[in-house]
Amino acid sequence: MTTRTRLRPREERASPLQQAVTAALEDMKAVNVRVLDVRGLTDIADTMVIASGNSDRHVRSIAERVVEQAKAAGFRPLGTEGERDGEWVLVDLQDVVVHVMLPRVREFYGLERLWDSGEAAPAVATPATRVAGPRRNTSR
Repeated sequence: MTTRTRLRPREERASPLQQAVTAALEDMKAVNVRVLDVRGLTDIADTMVIASGNSDRHVRSIAERVVEQAKAAGFRPLGTEGERDGEWVLVDLQDVVVHVMLPRVREFYGLERLWDSGEAAPAVATPATRVAGPRRNTSR
């Protein structure tokens, strides 16, 4: 006999930390916010939040607000990375990891494809990687 459990509405499932993070993202007008449940996929966090900013300054400001709101809610960030360049800032809040990126960086790395499906995404060829194609016959 199998027992089915109903999932609670999304608002009830969100932890206070996750609510503080999403409120900070909304407050700073973050673009294309995705909240991914990564429990069972990794031990580093329960939730991964991915958002975009319109410029490097916007990305840094969003990340700063996330840190401020987390501290105000009583959660101490373990660390942040990338705030100097502002293309991709990671905020580690232990149970919640927040990635704030420029849209082109977000598209290139494709974290949603990697973590949402639970399967590894196909490798992305970088400009330095040369992919061998069919050889052309140049002799005439």
